Amino acid sequence: MLEIIKDPWPWYVAGPLIGLTVPVLLILGNKSFGISSSLRHICAACIPAKISFFRYDWKKELWNLFFVFGIFLGGIIAAQFLMNPGEITVNPDLRAELAAYGITDYSHLVPTQLMNFESLLTLKGFITMVVGGFLVGFGTRYAGGCTSGHAIMGLSNLQWPSLVATICFMAGGFLMANVILPVILSL
Repeated sequence: MLEIIKDPWPWYVAGPLIGLTVPVLLILGNKSFGISSSLRHICAACIPAKISFFRYDWKKELWNLFFVFGIFLGGIIAAQFLMNPGEITVNPDLRAELAAYGITDYSHLVPTQLMNFESLLTLKGFITMVVGGFLVGFGTRYAGGCTSGHAIMGLSNLQWPSLVATICFMAGGFLMANVILPVILSL
């Protein structure tokens, strides 16, 4: 049984399971699926400033904080006890392309040549971690939600803004992966 949990699940199993969270949340409590709003709830709870953006009844959204904490805790449990000890499987074509940029270590979920504290002090590391993180946060706020909120929840509710946001997320991802990232990796 444990091996079933440790092995990667195919898209046709994992996708519907993720998608089923939408009707479950709606049926059980009329709740919307989304992760990015939890940061706003944490700030509203912890920052005593009188900033209008944080002045709302965040306690009504406490379930969302428990949901996010469950995701965090599940990630820790999976990383500690359910990790496959073998090397991460990477498509041979992608492996060859990344090797040209000096990325060869696939012993972790994220290549260590890109994501570590030493590379944070380099231009490439600063751009990928700090600038990239800022752009993701800015885009999430500008779009009024994250990819999970728009692509999973918004599209299932047939919301036009979510369709536009999801199209923009996908176009931005394709542009980043195929045009911008190769330039950053070659620095």
